[in-house]
Amino acid sequence: MLLEWFQNIKFAYPWVLSLLIIIPILIIWYGKNGTKRNASMMVTTTHFISEVKSFRSWFRHFPFVLRCLALAFIIVALARPQHEFAEQQVEGEGIDIVLCFDISGSMNEKDFLPNRLEASKEVAQQFVAERTGDRIGVVIFSRQSFTLCPLTTDKNAVLAQISNIRMGYLEEEGTAIGSGIATSVDRLKDLKTKSKIIILLTDGVDFGGMIPPDIAKEMAKLYGIKIYAIGVGSEKEVDEQVDTPLGKMKNRKKLEFNEALLKNIAAETKGQYFHATDREALVKIYESINKLEKTRIKVTSYNRYTEEFFPWLLAGIVLLFIEGLLRYTVFKRFP
Repeated sequence: MLLEWFQNIKFAYPWVLSLLIIIPILIIWYGKNGTKRNASMMVTTTHFISEVKSFRSWFRHFPFVLRCLALAFIIVALARPQHEFAEQQVEGEGIDIVLCFDISGSMNEKDFLPNRLEASKEVAQQFVAERTGDRIGVVIFSRQSFTLCPLTTDKNAVLAQISNIRMGYLEEEGTAIGSGIATSVDRLKDLKTKSKIIILLTDGVDFGGMIPPDIAKEMAKLYGIKIYAIGVGSEKEVDEQVDTPLGKMKNRKKLEFNEALLKNIAAETKGQYFHATDREALVKIYESINKLEKTRIKVTSYNRYTEEFFPWLLAGIVLLFIEGLLRYTVFKRFP
């Protein structure tokens, strides 16, 4: 606990801490000279009696220990420990962004490692971490759509929600791209921000939704919302394990991918379409979006300090008082 406290502390006069070297010097001096202060007198008639350890003899070094601790606390107080708070003041206007994730079964395909969804989540988190001053929300969809995280400037909240996305989060299976876009538009349409965008991550194969993609696209156009569509996947063939009466067997499967639909949605909303064939391509796509959608803000950073020396000073004074009290009462020496 004390170590964690020191990790968040800065000292106004750190050079004062060098005075702590006095304490080991005092300990060495005390060790060498302590026996000289313990006067003893041999009595011929009692030298054969073994020495009896009393309370005073057991704890005779206790006042010295208290004095060393008091000195250490006072030196730390003189160095003026301060708790630093880093604060940022943001001026200007950010961008409102909704990350719209396809979590249907097709996003479990392993043409990305470990699969399409996990790769998309990882790169999206890097994107969120680099956006300063923007409000970001998260929408997920399969047959239904759901707002997982409302728009917020709290990056940690957004990152936590992206991390929690799992396949099967929405029970009904399907790929309702139109519903995903419509929910994202609903989160953005009433906001006064000049720049509003949706980043749509899907394989583009739409089926099972209540709202067709064409209708959702027109809704985005109506409210001036750009859609950056990222086509995740390909139409290549892969091997999959299938259960048969003869046991598990390999089967060749052609992956589904609808590029034409995503290109149309992006073009109609004045966004852009990107095709991600692997994780590296996905990283470059987010870098491109970062450059295209720049936030117009000014961030002013400043540090605020609170003084933390008083508890140390008070502890040092209290220990000195206790040490003096013990030395002149319990451990008082008589001539």
